[in-house]
Amino acid sequence: MLGFMQGGEPDYRDALPHTPAHRRGAQINPGNRFEQVRLHVLGDELDRLRTERIIEGADPDHPTRVPLHVYRDKTRHIINRVNPTSDVPFDWTVNPYRGCEHGCVYCFARPYHEYLGFSCGLDFETKLMAKTQAPLLLRRELARPSWKGEPIVMSAITDVYQPIDKEMELTRGCLEVMAECGQPVSTMTKSALVLRDTDLWQKLSSLNAGRVTVTLVTLDSALASKLEPRAASPSRRLHIIRELAKAKVAVTVNIAPVIPGLTDKELPMILEAISDAGCRRCAWVLLRLPYQLKDIFLDWLDRHMPDRAGRIGSLIRQTRGGKLYNAANKRGRGTGHVATQIAQVFDVFTRRYGLNRDVRPMSTRTFRRPSLHGQMGLWPPPPEV
Repeated sequence: MLGFMQGGEPDYRDALPHTPAHRRGAQINPGNRFEQVRLHVLGDELDRLRTERIIEGADPDHPTRVPLHVYRDKTRHIINRVNPTSDVPFDWTVNPYRGCEHGCVYCFARPYHEYLGFSCGLDFETKLMAKTQAPLLLRRELARPSWKGEPIVMSAITDVYQPIDKEMELTRGCLEVMAECGQPVSTMTKSALVLRDTDLWQKLSSLNAGRVTVTLVTLDSALASKLEPRAASPSRRLHIIRELAKAKVAVTVNIAPVIPGLTDKELPMILEAISDAGCRRCAWVLLRLPYQLKDIFLDWLDRHMPDRAGRIGSLIRQTRGGKLYNAANKRGRGTGHVATQIAQVFDVFTRRYGLNRDVRPMSTRTFRRPSLHGQMGLWPPPPEV
């Protein structure tokens, strides 16, 4: 059973284990950028201490299982407005969880954990927030006269189908509300747990009001186990695509992130594989390294690919005007010849495999306000524009 930490401040004594963290993406906890005082232990220094057994009881050959802590998030609102100046192609999000067990080392959402007082490193994947009232809050907010039934994205900053949802089922609870009232919704996931809710996604897809996006970074299972230690394997994700397509659920693939010098060469193979699996729509996003995520990713490169770390880092900088990240520099696509080549390869092979020929937006025509205390809403939403 999952436990909740009751009261008080989080205990950071186990934030950096004495040996490498078992099946965790990050092995360091960069200092929180909002704190005036920061404790930032460099990964190579930890390795030295572990190797030399300076840390009592440390054995680098026996990884530490870092415990998972789940905290109750007592938020009063569940539908979040996206910053109007953002370049993301949606306006509203629902996130039942904050933080993610999958531990993807490249996750651009890691820095959001710093708003909670945590680190974007190991904390992000071991100290999670759960909005236990999410389905109830969602029903209330969808029933408001001001809500117009606009599309909602779940999983904008965390995977709603991460392992803890197998027990908590907050995602299914929210999806049941949306299916009941025809609320258009999409999600992005790397988990086979999404197949649990195939019935609800079928109902929404039949109304053109539901879409599942499967994120796929690589077809190399060994590389995936290092990049995304607790997410479904690449072969498992292709199985998810097949099963959803077979069930007539609208399924999209997001090849994200594309990592220059590491996964970019796989684009043609990935596009062929997802086409064979039944996917008809796809997109790609270039690696983004905002804030302290740079430290985590570079530490990961040094640990797992020391012979290639320099070249990969150089290619990343070539897509960001000489920096590791530049938010104002086409953050989802980058610039320069490396980014241009990635875009050209994607375009050529999407055409070859017949992808992206049907890019209809989801419909809002079927939305009806959900019932509150057994009473249905009196008025339908405004007509779709």
